[in-house]
Amino acid sequence: MKLTRQDVEQIAHLARLEIGTDEIDGVVEKLDRIVSFVDQLQAADTGSVAPMAHPLDMAQRLRPDAVTEQNRRDDYQRNAAGVADGFYTVPRVIE
Repeated sequence: MKLTRQDVEQIAHLARLEIGTDEIDGVVEKLDRIVSFVDQLQAADTGSVAPMAHPLDMAQRLRPDAVTEQNRRDDYQRNAAGVADGFYTVPRVIE
């Protein structure tokens, strides 16, 4: 697919981009090269290639799911101005 100046002007209008008249020819050329490259990629036969999430065959390292710290909520809440049922209480700001 070959892009024309009118195509790029229409794309710029739809995208609300302002492209100067001195820049339009360069933009047409660059976008045309991008579209040509995408067309070239589309032509590649990928029917026998299995989909993958990552190019390297690796498993993600996970840390063990173990408790490493003790619950110190009561110690922390001793310093709070207001606590009710294990929650911090604050003044109401929305009526």
